[in-house]
Amino acid sequence: MHTVSGGEVAGILVAVFWAILVSFLAVALARLAQTLRATTKLVADVTDQAVPLLADASAAVRSAQTQIERVDAIASDVQEVTSNASALSTTVASTFGGPLVKVAAFGYGVRRALSGRKDEAPARVPGRTVIVGRTVPGARRDRRSRGTSRGKRD
Repeated sequence: MHTVSGGEVAGILVAVFWAILVSFLAVALARLAQTLRATTKLVADVTDQAVPLLADASAAVRSAQTQIERVDAIASDVQEVTSNASALSTTVASTFGGPLVKVAAFGYGVRRALSGRKDEAPARVPGRTVIVGRTVPGARRDRRSRGTSRGKRD
């Protein structure tokens, strides 16, 4: 019979400990490998789906850039048309504004003069004679004499 010494017991314990440790490490590595495979598959799936999405997003950005360029060109044209219209308006107003106002005023005066003659006789003020907007000199003297007589009454 053989007796087991303390060193042999310690060696057996160390060997069993190492066997258990290697078993746990093997199980952990197997799970880690499985997790890495699932992660690799997930990344591949995301990449397969992300590439078309990125292509669509890139196309949308290019389309938006094209539309922005068009809107910018339209805004530039509108600004040019606005400045041209403003310049034209200023030119027309300065060229025709004064003469048109004068013609309109003349037309208004003619209409007023003609309508006054047709509809009613001009009102006569006693002691004054008015000819085409001017007072006859004799009437001025009369008015002055009346003014002085009024002043004496007050």
